[in-house]
Amino acid sequence: MVFTLLFLFGLVFGSFISALTWRYPKGISINKGRSICPKCKGQIAWFDNIPLLSFIFLGGKCRKCKKHISFRYPAIELVTSLGFVAIGYFTMNSQALSLQVIYSIVIFLILEAIFIIDLENKIIPDSLVFIGILLIVLFFLTTNYTLLFPSLLAGFFAAVLLLLVHLFTRGRGMGLGDVKFAVLGGLLVGHKLFLIWLFLAFLTGAVTGIILILGKKAGLKSQIAFGPFLVLAIPLVLRYGEKILFWLHIN
Repeated sequence: MVFTLLFLFGLVFGSFISALTWRYPKGISINKGRSICPKCKGQIAWFDNIPLLSFIFLGGKCRKCKKHISFRYPAIELVTSLGFVAIGYFTMNSQALSLQVIYSIVIFLILEAIFIIDLENKIIPDSLVFIGILLIVLFFLTTNYTLLFPSLLAGFFAAVLLLLVHLFTRGRGMGLGDVKFAVLGGLLVGHKLFLIWLFLAFLTGAVTGIILILGKKAGLKSQIAFGPFLVLAIPLVLRYGEKILFWLHIN
């Protein structure tokens, strides 16, 4: 029952994230009116805006103009739902709505929004980064304040490393948005794992870049957003970072 509720809540919040990430880069407030079809600009009725189900029932087409609806919307809704369920599975204890679950869900939504906006527009919103940092600091202060200082140091050193890349490449290899995000990422992964986190981000970014170049989807001078790889590396290192450290230690 709890996982069903998490899945349904995930659909609702996924719909919100899909709207937020579409509107924010265009300077449109999330509070400004109901959703519209980006093709015909017609307002979408509430019964055509039910997460995931409306897309299925409409056959992936706008009711008014009959043009295809971007797959990004149901994809974001579904990924958000699965993310909510995964968070519940890995963090939930005997209390159905523990502080850990709520905290993890909010941070997940922030990371997801950053991932999408940077992937589609190559920008990382400062507001989302700062909100994420504030929430993590508050979480440490209310749960285990002894971890706050070493985690802040991890964020600081991660940001310094990416700033050096930014300066060395004159902004071509790393944006300042990535540098700011490194503070948030370092806080999340902690002082023991932040180097592994950066390594995984660079590794996945490099592999993806090679695949895109070989597939002729990008050139050697093409700019690829690095933020999505920083985001993807966070759950990877939180899940497998300790095992990687153990493997490195015994070898």
